[in-house]
Amino acid sequence: MSTAVVGAGVVGLLTAWQLRLTGHAVTIFDPAPASDSSYAAAGMLAPLSEVQYGQEELWPLMAAALEHYPEQLAELQRAVRVPTGYWENGTLLVAADPGDRSAVEDLVAVHRSHGMEVEPLTSRTLRAREPALAPAIAKAWDVPGDHQIDPRQFVAALTAALNADLDPTSFPNAGPPAAWRAERVTDIRHELGGVQLSTEQDEEHDAAAAVLAPGLGYSQITGITREHPQLDLRPVYGDILRLRYTDGQLSAGERRLISATLRGRVSGRQVYLVPREREELVVGASVREDGRAGAHAGSVAELLADAIALLPAVRDMQLHEVTARARPGTPDDRPYLGLLSPDVVVSTGYSRHGILLAPLAARLTAGMLNGTLTETDRAHLEAMSPRRHR
Repeated sequence: MSTAVVGAGVVGLLTAWQLRLTGHAVTIFDPAPASDSSYAAAGMLAPLSEVQYGQEELWPLMAAALEHYPEQLAELQRAVRVPTGYWENGTLLVAADPGDRSAVEDLVAVHRSHGMEVEPLTSRTLRAREPALAPAIAKAWDVPGDHQIDPRQFVAALTAALNADLDPTSFPNAGPPAAWRAERVTDIRHELGGVQLSTEQDEEHDAAAAVLAPGLGYSQITGITREHPQLDLRPVYGDILRLRYTDGQLSAGERRLISATLRGRVSGRQVYLVPREREELVVGASVREDGRAGAHAGSVAELLADAIALLPAVRDMQLHEVTARARPGTPDDRPYLGLLSPDVVVSTGYSRHGILLAPLAARLTAGMLNGTLTETDRAHLEAMSPRRHR
C-alpha cells in the first residue's frame, strides 16, 4: 500500500515508521524535515508534569503515549543501532519562593486527585539529590515517572530506520525503505481510487492513502481539506535555550550538574531545565502568541534569570543556542487526529505535546489505515476528533 506522509516532524516520522513496519510503501513530503517545532523541542516525556488546570482530558492520552515509548523505541533499536536520547531521569517540581510554593501545591493537588504519583521532598533530601540547586528553594516534589528524549537524536534514529534495509527475519511485514520528497504539498484530492498530491513545484504524486501531519501548514493545503470545516489552529511561539558547561564547572568524571529534569515556578513564571547526557542543558520555554517568528529578547532574559534562580551555575555556562519556533495550538490543547476520508488521516495541533504524544499518534494512525483499532483506541480518537470544535 503506497502511503504519503505530509510533514516530517517527530509525529510524521514516527507515523511513517509505524506504517512501514505494517507493510506500507511510504513517501515522505517535507522541504526541510524536522526543522520546525521538533527541532526546538526539549523532549520532556512528562504526562504528569505537563497537565495544567483545565487540561485533565490530556492526561489519559499522554499517559498512554508514554506507555508505548519503550516498546516502540526497542523496535527502533532492533532496526538501527543509533542512539535515541531516551533517558529515564525523572522530574522535580520546584517552587522558588513561598508564593510559588502555594501555586505548585495547588497543581500537585490536581495531580493527586487524578491518582498521579507526586511525592514531596524534604530540604535535606533535595540537597542530597541535587546539591547544585539554589539553597533558598522553597519546596520540591518528586515525579519519578516523567522522563525525556532528545528529539534531535530521535529524529536521526527514525531517519536511519526509515532508510534502512530491514532484516526480513526480524521485520517480516515491513515495507520498503521510505522515499523522500523535499517538496511542500499544496493540494490533495481523490483520484482513481486513491489520492493525488500536488506540490508547490507543480508536480503530482499518486498514493493509495495519505497522512497529513504538516503542523501549521495544514491550513495551506487545499482540496480534501476544504471539504471539511477548517481546523482551529493558531501559532504558539516559544523560545528555548541550549547551554553548555564551561571549563571548571564540572568535576572530573561529571557529565552534568543536575540529574533530574526541573520544572520550576519562579516569581509566578514557569521554567524548565532539562539536563542532557552529553554535557548540555536545555532551558525553556516561553509561550507567546505575538506573531513574532524570531527569538524574543525579553523572553530569553526571563528564561535565563529564572534558570539562574534555580541553578546558579547557569550564570557561568555558555549560551550555545537560542531557538524560536511556532507550535500548532488548538483551543483545548488537544491535537486533531482522525479520518477526513477512509484513506486520508489528519494529524496536527500537538502544541507543546508533540514529542510525548508521537507514539500514540503513530499507532492510532496506522490502526485507522490498517483497520486494527481497539475500543480503547477509538476512545482516544474521540478525545482528539477533528470535528469536536464544529
